[in-house]
Amino acid sequence: MSNQTFVIFGSVLGGLGLFLLAVGMMTDGLKLAAGSSLRHILAYWTNSTLRGVTSGLIMTAIVQSSSAVIVATIGFVNAGLLTMRQTLGILYGANIGTSMTGWLVAVVGFNFNIQHFALPMIGVGMLIRLFNRSEGRLPSLALALVGFGLFFVGIDILKTAFEGIVAGFDLSAVNVSGFQGQLLFFLIGIVMTLLTQSSSAAIALTITAAVSGILVIESATAMVIGAIVGTSSTSLLTTIGATANAKRVAWAQVILNSTTALVAFIILPVLMFLLHRGSTYFQVELSIGLTLALLHTTINIAGVLCFLPLNRRLAEFLERRFTTLEATPTQAKYLDSSIAASPTLAIDALILELKDNADRIKSLPQVEFTQAAQSPTTMTEELRVITDLSKQISEFIVVVEQHALSENTSKQLVLLLRIDEYLLTCAQAINTIYHQYQRFDDSELGNFKLDINLYKDSILLNPDLLSGFDLDQLQAQVKTDHDAVKVKLLNLGSRGEISFTTMTLVLDIMREQLYMIQQWLKAIHLLKHVDAQNQQAEQLDDDDHSQSN
Repeated sequence: MSNQTFVIFGSVLGGLGLFLLAVGMMTDGLKLAAGSSLRHILAYWTNSTLRGVTSGLIMTAIVQSSSAVIVATIGFVNAGLLTMRQTLGILYGANIGTSMTGWLVAVVGFNFNIQHFALPMIGVGMLIRLFNRSEGRLPSLALALVGFGLFFVGIDILKTAFEGIVAGFDLSAVNVSGFQGQLLFFLIGIVMTLLTQSSSAAIALTITAAVSGILVIESATAMVIGAIVGTSSTSLLTTIGATANAKRVAWAQVILNSTTALVAFIILPVLMFLLHRGSTYFQVELSIGLTLALLHTTINIAGVLCFLPLNRRLAEFLERRFTTLEATPTQAKYLDSSIAASPTLAIDALILELKDNADRIKSLPQVEFTQAAQSPTTMTEELRVITDLSKQISEFIVVVEQHALSENTSKQLVLLLRIDEYLLTCAQAINTIYHQYQRFDDSELGNFKLDINLYKDSILLNPDLLSGFDLDQLQAQVKTDHDAVKVKLLNLGSRGEISFTTMTLVLDIMREQLYMIQQWLKAIHLLKHVDAQNQQAEQLDDDDHSQSN
């Protein structure tokens, strides 16, 4: 490899790396600066499919990432806030919004001096970050500003490298003509997107190469269409170990993008003819960059318009295609690997999952001294499900912690882990009580069985009892009830009215009951506390959003 080849290859690789870094910084910064705006728009502005399309388009254009919008959407559909039809609308809008990167490259990327524009953006953004290290919107916008600057620096480096390739090499053999040539560059577009895991990067590379003269317009258009297919690879990766709703969203994107791109590739000559006729009719001279950006946007809009009439059928097909949550009880309903990188959405999902597991614990077979115990088969199966879900919750918390961006988020995750531990301990205690009860004949307890049930009723897992409770006060009341029944039991034993063995077994059961309800009260108390904190933070963000508007 000659020195010139090595330098050009290094420039292309560095420019691409800088571009990917810039896109990530823009997305993270704008997503953080938006606060709850992303969630607010997606949750409340999607009453119809068309409004969903608009919401998806606007938010994708703002955060410069269709993946971020789709991840948020998965979180909402898992929580039951969005139907599959509403979700498809957001997906359609995100598909159109993702073409904004091509316009940035085509319109701005080649029309200004990097030294005069991009470098000052980087400098100003980093100065703000240096003197303001808080977690507010200004530092987040500064991060996005740095990302924008690096975005254009990366484009400039790529443009210079491609111009060097044009000047130093004979590229006449690269642009293969005819259908075979278009098919080759179509596949190259797919592979580029697979490797970079970013359709934005593939589109930017294609437009830059075409403007630099390394690609003819026919080859570049085929690569743009290939990038539309390749972007589905990210969605397919998210389906590994995902919830049914996440799989539906991912496959909806695969179906939409693949169908749209394949049809566009087949009618590519017609599309090019229409673009040329349109520019002639409106007397507008389109540059290569603008032509490719317009083609990308046109294909995405045309695909959405074709799928809109089929929205209901596509939603019904996806809902039938994937296993329902009820058919797989050990599958977490709300936890999804795709939302782990968004701590706010992940905490929402964890709260919902913990509440669901708490409901399972409330439904476990309870020992009733006044009637026969239920079959142990149900207890064993339910405990297995609860234990499995508890493990998934704790593992998910560990994953989210790696993406935690604030100290407050880390504290909430610690509390959620404690809640999960309390709930699991509570389930295990109920199981212990259940099996202890199988070891003796309670017939000699006589009327005392009613006293035990009254004590048990006072600490039943009753949501009305626990509404707005004072933890210390209720803990003290439970201990008082327990001690009163315990005294009666000891008196029966001392008078010989029940055997020592029976008395000991009942004392063991009561001690386990006391421990179980103490764990339960701690779990519910913390869960209500974290949920209230989360809702309060959302309300503050929504108030800030309303005031800013």
